[in-house]
Amino acid sequence: MAILNHTIKNFNSNHLKDMRFNIITMGCKVNQYESQAISESLQKLGYIQEKNPALASTVIVNSCAVTARAVRDLKKTCRQVGRDCPEARLIITGCAAQVFEQELTMLDEVHLVVPQKNKRRLLQGLEQLGFQNDQADDYLISDYYRARAVVKVQDGCTHNCSFCIVPETRGNSVSRPFQIILNEISRLLIKGITEISLCGINLRLYGQDLPHKPDFWDLISYLEENLQPDWGHKARFRISSLDPSQLNQKALEVLESSRMICPHLHISVQSGSPIILEKMNRSHYSPETILEFSDNLSRVWHLFSMGADILVGFPDESPADHDLTRRLISRLPLSYAHIFPFSPRPATPAARFSNQINQETKKNRAWDLNQIIRAKRKAFMNRLLEQKSLDIVMEDNFKGMSEYYMECRVNNLAPGLSPRQRIKALPLEIRDDFLLVKQI
Repeated sequence: MAILNHTIKNFNSNHLKDMRFNIITMGCKVNQYESQAISESLQKLGYIQEKNPALASTVIVNSCAVTARAVRDLKKTCRQVGRDCPEARLIITGCAAQVFEQELTMLDEVHLVVPQKNKRRLLQGLEQLGFQNDQADDYLISDYYRARAVVKVQDGCTHNCSFCIVPETRGNSVSRPFQIILNEISRLLIKGITEISLCGINLRLYGQDLPHKPDFWDLISYLEENLQPDWGHKARFRISSLDPSQLNQKALEVLESSRMICPHLHISVQSGSPIILEKMNRSHYSPETILEFSDNLSRVWHLFSMGADILVGFPDESPADHDLTRRLISRLPLSYAHIFPFSPRPATPAARFSNQINQETKKNRAWDLNQIIRAKRKAFMNRLLEQKSLDIVMEDNFKGMSEYYMECRVNNLAPGLSPRQRIKALPLEIRDDFLLVKQI
C-alpha cells in the first residue's frame, strides 16, 4: 500500500494498544457534525472516547482555516495539547490540514496530518491512517454530543467568493439525498433530540448535483411532510446560514406553512455595498433583496430573530461603502451579527487585490458596526420580555435556548428535567446577554 504524502512522526506502535481518544473541534457546525460521525465510528470499532485530552492516547484536532485567526488558534491548541498530553499522539484533520498540510506537519507536537479530503478515513479507525485506503465510509450519526444537534445536508462550494478559502479546503458541492437525511434525523429524534440544525457549507447549492435538482426549500418541505405528523409537537428545526439569493417567494411560502422551523434565520450578508459585493464575487444578490424579504417575512412571522455575517475592511472598501453596510444593518431586524475583519487567505483572489485596508481601520469599522448590533440586540431582548411564553430546549446548568436563538436561564427548573427536553417559560428580565425566565 502506498504511503500518503504527509509525514508520520514519532509513530509508536504502543499507541495502537491504547484505544482512548479525544476530539477537539474548531470552526463551523459542519465540523461539529463530522466530529460526531468520527466519534461514533471509532466507538463502534472499540475505541473509548475521553472528554479529558490528558486521559487519551490519541488527540484529534478537527481544524478550521476560514480566517488567519482560526489557524493561529489551531497552532495554539497544538502547543497546549503538547504540554498537557506529552505522551499522546496528536492528529490534525479538517480544513487547515488541507491547505497547510506541510506547515502543520513541521510542528513539533504534531504526529500526523490528515487533510480534509482524507478525513473520512478516520471513520475506519486509527491504525491505518498512514496508508492509502480509498474505501472510506460516509458520515452518519445516530446521536449528538450536545443537547441541540446538527445534521449536515450539503458539503463543499463551487461559487468561489474572492475572499473564501473553502472551495480549496472542501472541494465541489455535494448534496445528501432526501432519504439519507430523513433517516438520520429520525435516529436523532428517537434518541430524544428536540432541536436539529440543518447545516451546509453553502445551502444555496443544495440539490444541484442530485437527480431532478431539488433545492433546499424542497428538502424542508419533504422533511416537514414526513416528520411533522409524529414529531411536530416534540421537535423543531433550525436553519443554518442562508445565502441572500435563497430569500425568494418560495422560501416565504415554505416558512409560512412550516410548523417545525424555528422563527430564526441567519443570513450571509457580507456587505451592504453593491460595489464591494461585486468585488467579492457576490453580485448574485443585492442588499435590497434582503430588506424586501425581511419586510415580507415580518408579515408571516410577527416576531423572529435574524442574524448576519458581515465582512468589514474588504480591499478597496471606502468610507462610503462602509456607510452603506452601516445603513443596511441599521434597517434590518437583526438580533445579533458575526462581524469579521477581512483576513487575506492563501490562494484567494482577494489576497492579491490592491488597496488592502489597514488593521486599525478594520478594527474601527468592526467596532462601529458592533455598536449598532448591541443596541439592536437589546431592543430585541426587550421585545422577548413582552412574550407570554418562550419555547426552550434545555442544555445544562439551568441554561437553554429559545426558539428565537436567545440563551435563557431558568430560575425554577423542575427536578428531574434533563438536557434536550423542551419547556415553556415566562421571560422575566434581561441579565447580561441572556434572559432570566421562569418555567410555566
